Amino acid sequence: MTTIKGYLRPNGKVGIRNHVLLMPTVVCANQVVNRIEQQVPGTVAIPHQHGCSQVGDDKIRTHKVLAGMGKNPNVGAVLIVSLGCEVINAQEIMNEIIEETGKPVIWLDIQNEGGSVKTIQKGIEAARSLVNEADKAQRQDVPLKELIAGVKCGGSDATSGLCSNPALGRSSDLIIKAGGSILMGETTEIIGAEHLVAEKAISDDVRSQLYRCVERFEKEIERLGVDMRGGNPSPGNIEGGLSSIEEKSLGCISKAGTSPLQGVVEYAEEIPGKGYYFMDSPGNDIECVSGMAAAGVQLVCFTTGRGTPTGNPIVPVLKITGNEFTAKRMNDNIDVDTSGVLLGKETLDEAGKKIFDEIVKTVNGQLTKAEILGHQEFSINRIGISL
Repeated sequence: MTTIKGYLRPNGKVGIRNHVLLMPTVVCANQVVNRIEQQVPGTVAIPHQHGCSQVGDDKIRTHKVLAGMGKNPNVGAVLIVSLGCEVINAQEIMNEIIEETGKPVIWLDIQNEGGSVKTIQKGIEAARSLVNEADKAQRQDVPLKELIAGVKCGGSDATSGLCSNPALGRSSDLIIKAGGSILMGETTEIIGAEHLVAEKAISDDVRSQLYRCVERFEKEIERLGVDMRGGNPSPGNIEGGLSSIEEKSLGCISKAGTSPLQGVVEYAEEIPGKGYYFMDSPGNDIECVSGMAAAGVQLVCFTTGRGTPTGNPIVPVLKITGNEFTAKRMNDNIDVDTSGVLLGKETLDEAGKKIFDEIVKTVNGQLTKAEILGHQEFSINRIGISL
C-alpha cells in the first residue's frame, strides 16, 4: 500500500499543507486581512469581492465556499475578519469550522474592534498565535487512500485532448486504484460529451443528476440570449487548434480516467465517498479550482496546452502540459511535461505514471511552481444579482 506524508486533523481528515488561513467574510475586510498577511509569515489570505448585498442561494454559496476553505484539511487554523454589518454571518462560519473540524478559529470584527488599525494590530497578534499553534503539527505516514485530487484543464489546445488529459486520466486511475478519490468539474466543458460521462454513472439517479447540471447551464445561456461560442472555446483554445466545444469536451473528460462515476455534487460541496465524483461548476479556472478547494480536495492537477500560471491559496496546483513548446516557453510555470507521448518517446501509461510520481512528491511536501511563485488566485462563483 502506498503511503504519503500528511497532517492528521482532529476530525480524521488529512492535509498535505499546514496553512493558517486569513478569511475576510466580506469585501470590506479585504485590506485588513491583507495587512495581517503581510506581517505574519505562515499565513495565507483569501480576499474576495462578495459577502454583502447577497440573498438566497447566492448568499448560501458564498457561505459554503468560505466555510469550506476553512474546513479544508490543508488548513491548520483560521482567523476570520468581518466588518460587522454584512449578510454573511461570521459566527456561523466560525462555529461550523470548529464543530466539523476541531481546528482553532479566532474571529475579529472591525466595527467592534474600533476600526482598521486596531483590528490589524489585534489580528497580527491573533495570527501569530495561530501560526505557533499550527506549527506543532507534524507530518506522519498515512495511506494514499486519504488523497482527494481535483482534475482540471485550462488554456487548452490540441495537445490537451491528445496527450496531457488522457495521461492525467491514467494517473487518476492509479489514485483510485490506491483507494483515493478524484473530483472533476467544469460543467461547461463536458457539453457535447456529457453522454460519455453519463455512461460511467453507477446508477440512473447519478446519470440524471449529471444531465440536470448540463440542462440547467444550457437554460441559463438561453435565458441570457447569448452564444457560448467565442467564450468557450476561447480565442486561445481556437488558436491552439480546437475547432468546437465538442472537441474540447472530448479531451476534457479524459482527465478522470476509466473509473465509474460515483456521484454528482454541487459547487463547493464535499464528496460523500471514495472514487470518481463530478462537481457542477463553471469552467472558469479560478472559480472552479476555488470550488474544488472548498469541497476539500488537497491538490489540483491542472493540464494546459497554452500555459497558465494560476494557483490557489491553500491547495497546490500541479501544472501539466503536452505541448513541448509551452513546456519550454513557460518553464517557470509547468511542473510536468508529457509531450514525449506526441513525440513517440513515451507511452500514455508512462506519462501517467510520471504525473502520479509528481503528485506523490507534491503531497509529501515538494512545492509546485505556482506555490514557489506565490500564485494564490481565489474567486467565488456567483449566481445572483447584487442588491
